[in-house]
Amino acid sequence: MLLVVTALKLITETALMVLLGQWLLGLLAGARRDGNLAYQLLQMAGRPFVAVARRLSPRCIVDRHLPLVAALMLAFAWLALTLFKISLCLQVGIASCR
Repeated sequence: MLLVVTALKLITETALMVLLGQWLLGLLAGARRDGNLAYQLLQMAGRPFVAVARRLSPRCIVDRHLPLVAALMLAFAWLALTLFKISLCLQVGIASCR
């Protein structure tokens, strides 16, 4: 169970870093971000998480805000997984969590 929680936490952290990188590169590139290859790669990597956010959020959320919604959902998932991992480590012993 610890391995599953750790793997899910790693996926969540990676997705958060992709969305953060996409946001920062969008700020730096400005209006020309759609022609930037690195931005397109980050957008493609974050697309599944944004699609899940679209399905879970109400229709009143504007499509341009979906990456932020996805990042917030991932942040809450990361927090929940971290707390769950801590509780698992306390149950099985700290030495086996290293």
